[in-house]
Amino acid sequence: MDWLTNLVWHDLIWHNGKLLGIDWGFWKVIGWLGNLVFCARFYIQWYATEKKKRVVVPTAFWWLSLAGSLLMLAYSLHKRDSVFIFAYAVAWIPYTRNLIIHRRHKEAHTDCSGCGKSCPPQSNFCPNCGARLAAITS
Repeated sequence: MDWLTNLVWHDLIWHNGKLLGIDWGFWKVIGWLGNLVFCARFYIQWYATEKKKRVVVPTAFWWLSLAGSLLMLAYSLHKRDSVFIFAYAVAWIPYTRNLIIHRRHKEAHTDCSGCGKSCPPQSNFCPNCGARLAAITS
């Protein structure tokens, strides 16, 4: 069994005196962190979809997209890699826009006077208790 431990530890985890055989430094950590954050968004979205049993894109997905893309942009600028700079230079724009749209939509909800729950914008009746919602005058 020692051969398996040596194979896993010495050849995969600690290779040539380096963790995973990687030369770690500040910018390498930024790049890997960006990759991990960007990848995590898919697991968040998958979890939310499984929980609701319908396709859902939670706000956390957009925050992770924004953070991951900005970390990857910082790393690509440091590396001066035009391929990655181009890929991440404007990726943050739709993520930011979706966060703005989400905030505005959330702020447009109305609280029901019957049950106190939040109701979607432009609803005439509360979907929870059926109470008539007050007309919004602008």
